[in-house]
Amino acid sequence: MDFNFDPTLLMLSLVPSGIGFVLFVYGKKQQRWPHMAAGIALSVYPYFATSVLQMLLAGVLIGGAFWWALQSGW
Repeated sequence: MDFNFDPTLLMLSLVPSGIGFVLFVYGKKQQRWPHMAAGIALSVYPYFATSVLQMLLAGVLIGGAFWWALQSGW
């Protein structure tokens, strides 16, 4: 496993993690499960992304799933 740290990837991971934290706190206060689940997913997945492309694709997938859940009435 390669352990060299990319500063771009590190700074980019702050964006979805911050959004995920806010979503989780909001979902916990409002007791809304889609918000909490999306918040946890957005906070955790940057730990496993090894490239900027993976981070962007995973963020788009999680955001799309969250949008679909809200549109479906969850």
